[in-house]
Amino acid sequence: MSIKERGDGKYVSVTTLCLMTVAAVVSLRGLPMMAAEGLSMIFYILFATVIFLLPAALVSAELGSAFGQKKGGVYNWVSAAFGSRWGFVAVWLQWIQNVVWYPTVLGFAAACLAYLFGDPELASNGMFTGIVILVVYWLATFIAFRGSKAVNSVTKYGVVFGTLLPGILVIVLGIVWAATGNGIAFLDGSAIAGSATTVANTASSATATATAVADTAAKVVAHAHPRFFPHVTGLGSIAFLAGIVLLFAGVEVQAVQVNEMKKPSTQFPSAMFLASTIIFVLFLLGSLAVAVVVPAKDISLTAGLMQAFQLLLDKFHLKFLIPVMGLLMAFGAIGGVMSWVTGPSRSLLLTAQEGNMPPFMAKTNKYGSPTSLLLIQAVIVSLLACLYFIMKDVSVAFFVLSAMTATLYLVMYMLMFAAAIKLRYSQPDLARPFRIPGKNAGMWIIAGVGFLGVAFAFIVGFFPPTNLPVGNPALYVSLVAAGLVVFTGMPLLIQAIKKPSWMPKAAPAPVSGTTAKNADVSASKTTTTSTSKK
Repeated sequence: MSIKERGDGKYVSVTTLCLMTVAAVVSLRGLPMMAAEGLSMIFYILFATVIFLLPAALVSAELGSAFGQKKGGVYNWVSAAFGSRWGFVAVWLQWIQNVVWYPTVLGFAAACLAYLFGDPELASNGMFTGIVILVVYWLATFIAFRGSKAVNSVTKYGVVFGTLLPGILVIVLGIVWAATGNGIAFLDGSAIAGSATTVANTASSATATATAVADTAAKVVAHAHPRFFPHVTGLGSIAFLAGIVLLFAGVEVQAVQVNEMKKPSTQFPSAMFLASTIIFVLFLLGSLAVAVVVPAKDISLTAGLMQAFQLLLDKFHLKFLIPVMGLLMAFGAIGGVMSWVTGPSRSLLLTAQEGNMPPFMAKTNKYGSPTSLLLIQAVIVSLLACLYFIMKDVSVAFFVLSAMTATLYLVMYMLMFAAAIKLRYSQPDLARPFRIPGKNAGMWIIAGVGFLGVAFAFIVGFFPPTNLPVGNPALYVSLVAAGLVVFTGMPLLIQAIKKPSWMPKAAPAPVSGTTAKNADVSASKTTTTSTSKK
């Protein structure tokens, strides 16, 4: 990665921003969900890339460049368009969706640990998964109390050894598998019946899941030939779309970098198109590697990647690496969670310090960590982890939480796209170092496509997937809807009961030059601590 020198600092290059975006978006945990769609995964990944990722990147770049001197990100963007109430709702949703997301990524980590312990059946054990989530998350929370430096090393090495290395390995092994004449699962499920039996023997939950959806699978047999477009028999048959779109989320966090580029009007789009291409290829090849060896009906949403590794490594006489892969991927997932435990709460902390929430939620410790928000996060995660205890199928619990996360995050993106359009009219003279080309029509096209794509994925998220044994469809819809209503209603309720006493007290005027200087230094230190990057 190169960062070019400039007079007052350094320019961020196209390559640097591209790789930063890829690192923020790419994750291994979503590969099984995409692989479960067979060759139709190409359609889903293209949809998420073209209809969501690119519009979100371009819109957030314009907003990020316009408000680059202010902290708060999406809070400032939406507030400028619709007022502080909706700005608070947007930043709250950006925070709370991460809280709901933690049990899903830790569910993936638990499945990886099951293979490390040499007992793949644990990956389908809700009790084991729930306990891992509780132990790891509370441990991460207590570590976060001591500030972000305590987890930096885990995060750095977790990305390299827990994401990049396993991702590259599964792609290479998948290519070798196909090139050496082995059966291709997504082309002919019976071609690797023997391999499927191996998975069934070592991951009984996956087999139980397959049995439970046998009726649904039978209906699709007539359409079992490879197809680019999904076989749509109802919105439930494309319910995975919301979860797959969620895998491409997070690009807006890099929007702040647009003002650090030498020629943002040309370099930022180039970086985003390059990053989108890399993300598309990585997700596609990784998902294909899983789909090549594991039949769609046998793929576990949490343990699917380890299922693929088990078959691949066993085939190439590298079975001793199975627990190693389990350890590395669990390490990567846990490291990612630890890095995000304090991150999303920083923007919310800023709004709390501005008087948008009760004063106790703005409390920090001597390390600058938002202690109240961290504890609230941990309690919510603990409650959501209980879904793994009460649901019979771990994959169903995983997807319910994924759908809940998606609906919350997608509402935030709808607010962001709408804010970008409105600001073109309400603040036409606002300086925008990066501006979506095509004047207002260009903004309508880019933000409009993004808004409509997000809205469609949002609606689909409420339909129970036909390829998962969700049990009672009404219960599934109720859980997802309840999560949306409760977590979206909370910021509106907080704003409704907002009190003047929540506003921070103005600092007393300095009485001398020395005092003023000391006050400025103190204020500077406080601001730096409370608004440090995640």
